[in-house]
Amino acid sequence: MVRLVSESQERLDSGEMSVGQLCSLGQAMLAMEGPGCVMLEQVMEQIQKQELARWSLTDLLAVYRLLQGNVGEDGKYRDLLNAMHTHAMTVTSRMDPTTVSGLLGALVTLNQTQAMPLVINLCKQAVRHVPHFTDDELTVVLGALMHFGHSDRYFVEAMERYVPTMTFTSHPETVTKVSQFFGRRNILSTTVFDAIAESFVYRADDYNTSQVARQIMALGKLGYLPPNAGDVFRKVETILHSRFSHFQPRTLLNLLHSCTLVERFPVNFVAKVFSSFFLQQLQDHGTGLDRIVLAQLTQLYMTVKLECPFYEGPRLHPKYRVKSFLMSGRSLETPVDLQLYNSVKTGLVDLLGARSFFGSKVLTPYCYTLDVEIKLDEEGFVLPASQTDDVYKRIALCIDGQKRFTANRRQLLGKEAIKQRHLRLLGYEVIQKLL
Repeated sequence: MVRLVSESQERLDSGEMSVGQLCSLGQAMLAMEGPGCVMLEQVMEQIQKQELARWSLTDLLAVYRLLQGNVGEDGKYRDLLNAMHTHAMTVTSRMDPTTVSGLLGALVTLNQTQAMPLVINLCKQAVRHVPHFTDDELTVVLGALMHFGHSDRYFVEAMERYVPTMTFTSHPETVTKVSQFFGRRNILSTTVFDAIAESFVYRADDYNTSQVARQIMALGKLGYLPPNAGDVFRKVETILHSRFSHFQPRTLLNLLHSCTLVERFPVNFVAKVFSSFFLQQLQDHGTGLDRIVLAQLTQLYMTVKLECPFYEGPRLHPKYRVKSFLMSGRSLETPVDLQLYNSVKTGLVDLLGARSFFGSKVLTPYCYTLDVEIKLDEEGFVLPASQTDDVYKRIALCIDGQKRFTANRRQLLGKEAIKQRHLRLLGYEVIQKLL
């Protein structure tokens, strides 16, 4: 070890090492303490003195990977990184699949949110490489695009051409990442999801529980049932029967909740979820019983109560139920768009004669928030919003802006579809105002 450090120091002192050699030395020093840390700083000093314009793509990727190895954490070498981002923008068109994937992975690890122009450029270059990425490389690319919240129409089209050719042969995590990417970006591609659903029936036994759950969660998020939905959900039920105890509590809840979003009701497993043992497990794992977990439990309970009247198992204890599904951040409802609401409000005042004849953002006893509620008496006359007696009919006006639909077509997201379904079962006349 002493000899290695001594020889490395001599090479550093000579000042004649290339960028690639400096990166190799830096990677070796990462695993060392004491002298290695000092030498690593010297490596970085010499790298910063190198002229970026002369770096090869291999050099560029090597420095990104060196910084990725905890060297560039806590904002260290920010100026170097920014200079590298600028240089990378000029050479993106020459990058091969390995370089595109490697850079995107490094940008995620280093959380370079200010490098969105580079992310966009890398995504454009990725379009050319979609069929040529290895499974690991494509997994990294998809994860990075989700991390930075970016998708490109041409990238999506390239994926639509490629996915049907890989669902039966690619690594389970890669197939799962494809589902996640389209689900996270709210992109409903029947080509992609039909292909994944077809392979799911045959391959799901080889998937781990997280991969099973994430693929079904994407379907639930987008509110989409593939043509072979019966086979898919029979397979899900089989896996739940055979591997129920293998699921992490939160993963299991996400899976069961996602099933209900597309009207597949896991009644054979709800009793276990509502048990005190499972609820304690939920509380002991990860983030515990946070608001979103309690909201999912509550909506699962409401689903069983409203849509599965034959269910006779245990109920969810009231202390685990929320009063509203609408919350900041991740929510089981999409808040009404204020601009759209104001345009509808003006029209309603003209139509009904006064603002007092309709309620806005009304929280129901069933946890859902109505964009607009209108009350009618038995003869069909509109009642003041404040009136509670002699209400014969309640109208729930849903002001559905683009955020409540999938990004590429006019289909309600799963959480919006279940809301409207439940409101109808609760006796509301649901009217959609599409804007």
